[in-house]
Amino acid sequence: MEKIVELKKVSKVYKVGENEFKALDNIDLSLNKGEMIVILGPSGAGKSTLLNLIGGMDTPTQGEVIIDNENISKYSANKLSDYRAENVGFIFQFYNILPSLTVQENVDIVKDIVKNPISTEEALKGVGLFEHRKKFPNQLSGGEQQRVSIARAIAKNPKLLLCDEPTGALDSKTGVEVLKLLRKQCDGNNGANTVIIVTHNSLIADIADTVVHVKNGKIEQIVHNETPKKIDEVVW
Repeated sequence: MEKIVELKKVSKVYKVGENEFKALDNIDLSLNKGEMIVILGPSGAGKSTLLNLIGGMDTPTQGEVIIDNENISKYSANKLSDYRAENVGFIFQFYNILPSLTVQENVDIVKDIVKNPISTEEALKGVGLFEHRKKFPNQLSGGEQQRVSIARAIAKNPKLLLCDEPTGALDSKTGVEVLKLLRKQCDGNNGANTVIIVTHNSLIADIADTVVHVKNGKIEQIVHNETPKKIDEVVW
């Protein structure tokens, strides 16, 4: 399998006053292109820090973060900004869509920052929201708002789709629909898209190709699922 993410001897230390907190402690990690990957662990384990380093939103205190054979840990702030714009789609627990813009306008904004976007129409059809394109976020349900954020992320046509608790604010039925959309990104486009989901929900691990267990800033275990469950097979 072709590698998309490689972390080599990565640590991340935050200073809080005169104290230091080691969020990640000398970890090595290799992730395959085209997979759905779940990073699983309790609160404070280092999951979000790991996601932020892969997404170029933070830099390691030591070690190398290599994405698609590029060592982004050596990038300048400007180059990291370009990397995020061109290569990464972000999906968060609380949607982060703009309330003053319509659904279509919320997705359209990515056209200004990437070179090869997917059309807004295609992205909205992909998440089942094309008929709602002229509505504003306050006219949508929570699940529909999360689908807008997914459409915006996939419209960038990113190599990496990074999701931080993407179903955390949703009921189980709506969460299942969101997970189906994320799984679709891996299964389509000839494996060009890799989805990484940070969560503390162990059920989501059942549908992943690879599960990375994180605790106390260290990787405890990496599990490769030969036959991941289909989303409808999981009792949520």
